[in-house]
Amino acid sequence: MWVESVPNFSNGTDRALLERLIRAARRSGATVMGAEQDEDHNRAVLSLAGSGEQVLDALMATAEVAVREIDLRGQRGIHPRIGAIDVVPIIPLGDTPMTYAAQLADQLGKRLGQELGLPVFLYEHSATRPSRKNLADVRRGGFEGLARRMVHDVPDYGPSNPHPSAGAVAVGARWALVAFNCYLSTEDLEVARAIAQSVRQSSGGLVGIKALGLYLARQRAVQVSMNLVDYPTTTLAEALERVRAEAGRRNVRVVRHELVGLMPLRVLLEAAERYLQLPGLGLDKVVELNLARSAIEQVMVPPPGEV
Repeated sequence: MWVESVPNFSNGTDRALLERLIRAARRSGATVMGAEQDEDHNRAVLSLAGSGEQVLDALMATAEVAVREIDLRGQRGIHPRIGAIDVVPIIPLGDTPMTYAAQLADQLGKRLGQELGLPVFLYEHSATRPSRKNLADVRRGGFEGLARRMVHDVPDYGPSNPHPSAGAVAVGARWALVAFNCYLSTEDLEVARAIAQSVRQSSGGLVGIKALGLYLARQRAVQVSMNLVDYPTTTLAEALERVRAEAGRRNVRVVRHELVGLMPLRVLLEAAERYLQLPGLGLDKVVELNLARSAIEQVMVPPPGEV
């Protein structure tokens, strides 16, 4: 059974450390499909895939590097975080059931607590209480507020106090999502925040959209940073058009976009279908994908909510 994982590390500047994380993951036999790093967010993201055992070993190996080499004391970035290895999702691929991904997440959480001394909060499909289902709630208060929070919020695994330099980690099984950022033709952070509020579900916007307005000092730019967690209900094209419309209402434009990590093939095909006005666009219409169709269909990411 195949799974994907997209571990997020609080490391936005040290390229050599990112390479060490990649090497640690590869030694397990897992496939490193991608690696990205952003200085403003102070974040590095790996995209890993393989068997459950391979991915579990890769995550433990990279966590060991992160705990040993990343010290959050004095580190800052615009992205919310509670740990050196901040969040670790386990995502089922192909016919792999969500229950299997949840079992792996539980095993990983137990090992991170026992072997590395990290407090572990299980989230999404692994959550042990409703208040921990949403990742944003798990990370509220950040690393700086972790000690105060843990006085009354005991983790699922690991010690009841934060790791001094590595904080804590959120681990959970979830469906695939699309992390997509829209850069605006303004440096006004309040405009980005207003647009994010208009599009995100929690504020009455689009179903399955989580969004933040962020200022990137290094680029002197603002962005609407989105996670599409239910992309069959709200497609990437629909989310993008809403951001464009809200930007236009405020006399600004979306000037470019950014994909963080990987996206499922069906999301890309749906966007191409809409903007090229090609109803029913599928694998059979793309030469390379048609040739590789059998292999692709075995590992295609199931939509959120599909068993």
